[in-house]
Amino acid sequence: MTIPSAAPSPAANTAPDEQIRIREVTLLSDDWYVLKKTIFDYRRRDGSWQTLSRETYDRGNGAALLLYDPIRGTVLLTRQFRFPAYVNGHAEPLLEACAGLLDDRSPEEAIRAEAAEELGVCVQAPRRVFDAFMSPGSVTERLAFFVAEYRAADRSGAEGAGGGIAEEGEDIEVVELTFADALAMVGSGAILDGKTIMLLQYAALHGLLPR
Repeated sequence: MTIPSAAPSPAANTAPDEQIRIREVTLLSDDWYVLKKTIFDYRRRDGSWQTLSRETYDRGNGAALLLYDPIRGTVLLTRQFRFPAYVNGHAEPLLEACAGLLDDRSPEEAIRAEAAEELGVCVQAPRRVFDAFMSPGSVTERLAFFVAEYRAADRSGAEGAGGGIAEEGEDIEVVELTFADALAMVGSGAILDGKTIMLLQYAALHGLLPR
C-alpha cells in the first residue's frame, strides 16, 4: 500500500531548514506495529540533493525505570524471554530494567503502571533523568528514562506481585540484585539490554548507590 504524496505545501513537506523533502511513503506492515518505506530527498552538507530510501518501524514511544534501594544497595530488575534476541542467537531470557510503551499516557503515568504490573511496586514519584533514541537508524521510538527509590516493604505492599500481564504474553521474573553485582554483570556480558546498561551507568555516575 502506497500512501500518495498529494502535492502538499512545501512547508508541510520540508523540514524547517529545508533539508528533507518527502517523495513517497509506502506502508509495508500494520500488524503488531507500523513499518513504512519512505523515499525522500536529503540535502547534503555541500548543498546538493540526494534521493534516499529508508524503512522506519514505529512502535510508539516508551519509558524505562531503574528502581534502587540506597540503604541496602540493591536494584530491582526483570528477567524475560525476548524473541528478537532469541533469533539473533541469545536464547536466555534478558535481565532488564522495568519498561513499557506509553500507549497515549504520559511517561510518568506509563512507568508507574509498568512498575506495578512488572515488579509489583507502587512508585509515586519517578524522577525523569534523560531521554534517548535507542535505535535511530530504523526505529522511531524515543525512551524517557526514570529512576526511583524503593524499599523491601514496597514490594509486599503493592497491588499484585508483578510478573506482567499473561494475556499479553508476559512471563516476567522479578530479580533483586546488589548494585555491585549488576555492574559486574554488565562487564561480564550477563546484562545485555541497552536501556538497563544506560540506567545502571547513570546510577554509578551520579552516586545513587554504594558500589
